[in-house]
Amino acid sequence: MQNETKRYSLYSVFSQRGCYHSAMRSKPIHRHIARLLSCAALLLLSVSAPTRAAGLVLHLDLDGPLGVATAEYIISGIEEANERNASLVIIRMDTPGGLVEPMRDIVSAILASSVPVATYVSPGGARADSAGTYILFASHIAAMAPTTHLGAATPVSLGGGESPKPPTPLDRTPGPEPTADESPVDNDQTTDQESAKPGSAMERKVLNDAIAYIRGLAEAHGRNADWAELAVRDAATLTATAALEQNVIDVIADNQAKLLEAIDGRTVKVNNEDMTLVTSGALVENIEPDWRTKFLSAITNPQVALLLLLVGIYGLVFEGWNPGAIVPGVVGVVCLLLAGYALQVLPINYAGLALILVGIGLIIAEAFAPSFGVLGLGGIAAFIFGSIMMFDSGIPGFGISLTFVISLALVSGLFLLWVATYLVKLRRRGAVSGKDSLVGGVGVAMESFSGEGRIWLEGEAWHATSNATVEKDQSVRVTAMDGLVLRVQPLARDAT
Repeated sequence: MQNETKRYSLYSVFSQRGCYHSAMRSKPIHRHIARLLSCAALLLLSVSAPTRAAGLVLHLDLDGPLGVATAEYIISGIEEANERNASLVIIRMDTPGGLVEPMRDIVSAILASSVPVATYVSPGGARADSAGTYILFASHIAAMAPTTHLGAATPVSLGGGESPKPPTPLDRTPGPEPTADESPVDNDQTTDQESAKPGSAMERKVLNDAIAYIRGLAEAHGRNADWAELAVRDAATLTATAALEQNVIDVIADNQAKLLEAIDGRTVKVNNEDMTLVTSGALVENIEPDWRTKFLSAITNPQVALLLLLVGIYGLVFEGWNPGAIVPGVVGVVCLLLAGYALQVLPINYAGLALILVGIGLIIAEAFAPSFGVLGLGGIAAFIFGSIMMFDSGIPGFGISLTFVISLALVSGLFLLWVATYLVKLRRRGAVSGKDSLVGGVGVAMESFSGEGRIWLEGEAWHATSNATVEKDQSVRVTAMDGLVLRVQPLARDAT
């Protein structure tokens, strides 16, 4: 009876685990086999991919050029997802590219995240060019909407222009090997190809580093590393359909809801561990940039940075012209500090910055030197060329509008004209204080007097002397000043 009870309890245990075997009721060896099968089943269960239950999905927007402020917003969103134990982060992307360091910071945050990250190029017509391509390859899920594209990930040097293209043997597509009948490439052609290598070791270093970087990202998620290399080496691009066919992305979805349906049940590798996504019915929460991110994004715009630089310099100039005004000086210092921060994080050409400063200096000098416009015109020309040079980096989204530069130059020219006109008026006006401002002035007698009396001049009462008789309320003209006593001469009643 005891044995029957024991066998029944084992039957209950194994039947609940799905490992019941009918032979275990008969022979002891079958019991051992059943136990082994049960252990094997439990072992398989323990090593299977964990499933993150459907819950919170955080949505982030990456619109426009990728800069420092944008990177802080994306990274903080990923960190918040980890803190709140979200099931997924979606980065909706539409970017022409941006700076290298912020891009690498975002990629590092994605790779270190314990929450899967899906980058979704959307809406239709959006792009993931340059730095956006690296972020797309780094994401656990790479998705695109129809009529979008990606690629053109060739690194751009800070001096402007693209990195030189390596020689032909490095970027040709694989093809059939030459037959014995085909003549080999002669030595002269090989020499020409070798001489076609990039002009400097630094350019080759940057290019090869970018290739290795993007290949590593592609291989980490089982995507087409060969095409990823072409995107860097040859600035290759792909549409969404072609990208899916060539295993560059994982899914095409018309909208975010369809994206969540498409990736539901998909297994991704997160921190070297397989994880099964459960996104059907998940709650999607949008994370908006805070005021600090918006403020930093605004001042790191090249046009705003240039405007802050001008306002800062002119503010200090006005403070120098009017010591103690305080407001122009405070505004100038604040604007210069903000411009300094913006120029620190922006890719700028310092020769262009020097030309801008020289141009502004010449415009200011025109107001003090009688150069008949030569200094002013030279300053405006230096300002225009310097502004174009300073932001001519070739990095998408970090250029400057020529119309904006010319408009600023015209404003500076009008300012120069106003200053010159104002100074001419001041010279014609003469003295406005002191002895020179009183002599020749016209006052009114406060009383009738002959010899000494009092007159009203420029809002003040003055002692005056006259060799002629002066009637009360009669106009008098000041002819001289002895200390604090004015010598006056009476004017006729109808005199002006």
